[in-house]
Amino acid sequence: MVVFRRSWDARRIDRNPDDLELAKRIWKVLAAPREFSLYGAGIQLEWPGELMPFQQDGVRALLERDRLLLADDMGLGKTLQAIAALRVLYAQGTVKSCLIVTPAGILDQWRKELYKWAPELGAIIVRGTANDREWQWGADAGIKLVSYDTLRSDSSYSYSPARKQRWDVVVADEAQRIKNRNDTSNALKELRRSRSWALTGTPIENHEAELASILEFVDHGEDGQLKHYWPGDELYARHGELQLRRKKGEVLDDLPPKQVSRIPIHLTANQRRSYDRAENEGIVFLKSLGAEVGVQHVFELITRLKQICNADPETGESTKLEDIRDRLGLLAAQGHKALVFSQYIGDASGVGAAARYLREFNPLTITGDIPQQERVEIIDRFKTADEHKALVLSLRAGGLGLNLQEASYVFHLDRWWNPAVERQAEDRSHRIGQTVKVNVIKYSCTGTIEERIDKILDTKQELFSQLIDDVSLDMSTHMNREELFGLFDLKPAR
Repeated sequence: MVVFRRSWDARRIDRNPDDLELAKRIWKVLAAPREFSLYGAGIQLEWPGELMPFQQDGVRALLERDRLLLADDMGLGKTLQAIAALRVLYAQGTVKSCLIVTPAGILDQWRKELYKWAPELGAIIVRGTANDREWQWGADAGIKLVSYDTLRSDSSYSYSPARKQRWDVVVADEAQRIKNRNDTSNALKELRRSRSWALTGTPIENHEAELASILEFVDHGEDGQLKHYWPGDELYARHGELQLRRKKGEVLDDLPPKQVSRIPIHLTANQRRSYDRAENEGIVFLKSLGAEVGVQHVFELITRLKQICNADPETGESTKLEDIRDRLGLLAAQGHKALVFSQYIGDASGVGAAARYLREFNPLTITGDIPQQERVEIIDRFKTADEHKALVLSLRAGGLGLNLQEASYVFHLDRWWNPAVERQAEDRSHRIGQTVKVNVIKYSCTGTIEERIDKILDTKQELFSQLIDDVSLDMSTHMNREELFGLFDLKPAR
C-alpha cells in the first residue's frame, strides 16, 4: 500500500519490496509531463505577474552567468528571480536538472512559488525517511528541493544520488547557511554542477571568512576541484565579479519607509527587585568560581537577566508587554496588525508570555516546535482573519522565509546578538507588496544588561560598517572575553 500526502510529493510509504519502483512509476504519472512542459525557441512565456525592471535585470544576470551571488536586500524577490531564470533555461532546453538547497522551513514555500511561476516544471521535495528519500532522489523531476541537513545526511556516502549526478544548476538559498566550513557546506560544494547560484541578503554576518566560504561554492572549479579563498585582495576582487546586489532604497521608489524606534523603558517595581537580586546573586556566584569561571557562566547570567527584563518571574509583570498592549489597542482600532518577536519561547518570558498579555487581540503564535504545515495554516489565518491583530513569533522560526505584508508594526520584545537576524525578521513585513510605512519598535530596559549590550553592539556595528558596506555582525561570536566579562565588571581568568 502506498500512501501520499500530496500527489506531487510523497512523504511516506508503507513499504513492501516493490514499493520503491511503484512509487517511481506513480510519480511519473502524477508529475507534470515534461515532454510537453518545455517551450520551443521563440515562444513567449506567460507569467502570473509582472517582474519589476530590477528583477528582470537579475534574471538576465542569472541567465548569462554560470556563477552568481545574488545578494539583493531581503524582500526584493531573490526566489522569484531564480525561478524565472530556471523557467527560461528549461524552456530553452539549456537545463534539464536542478537542485535547490534551502532551510527546511522554506521548502514548501519554494514549491508553492514554483507552482505559481513555473507550473509546467516538475518539482519534488526530498525529505522523510531514508526509504522515502531513496525513491524521491530517483524520481523523474526536473527540479528537486532539499534541506541543508538532508543534503548533508544523504551526501555522507560515496554512492549518494546527489553526489553521483551532475546537476545543470545548484541553487543555495539563504546561502549564509554555508558561511562556515563544515560538513554542511562541504556537502554542497562537492556537488558536481554546471551552474552555481547563491541567494542571500547577508553574505557576511561576522567576518570576511564567511564570504570566502560562500564564494567557494559559487566559484566552482571546472575540473571538480574545490577552490579555496581567504580574506585578502583575491577574495575581494572575485567578490566584485560574482556578486549582484541591489538595495531597497535604490530600486523601490514606491516602497514605504521603515522607521525604527528605540524605546528606553523602566522596569516595574517587582521586575526591578527580581532583576537586582538576580544580578547581585549572579555576580557573587561568578566571583566564587574564581579561575573556573567560563564564558558559558556569563552567558547563563545574561540570559537570566534578559528574561527578567521581559517579565518578572514571580508576578508575570512586564513593562514591555504592557507598552505593547497599550500601543496595540490604538493600532488595532485603526485597522493595523502587528508582529511581535522574541528569542525566547517560554510562557514566563517569551512567546507564551506575549500571547497571554495580548490575548484580547486574539494573537496567533509560531515557534520552532510547530510543524511546517501548521505554520502555513497559521500564516493564512493571520493574513485573512481580521480578528487576529497580532502574530507572536520566535525570532529564529519567524525571521526567515515568511511574507507578512499585512502587518505594519513590528515589536522586538528583546534584542538578538546579530542585527542581521533582527533585520530579517523586520523584513517579513517591509518587502514588496507593503503599502504603508512599517514601524519597528525595539525595547531596552534602563539600568540593565540590555543597555550595556546595546552600547557594545552599536560600537561594533559602527566599526564594521567602516570596513564593509551593509553587512551585519554576530556579536555573540565577535565580543571578546574582556568585553563579555566587563559587562559585570569582572576580568577573565588568565
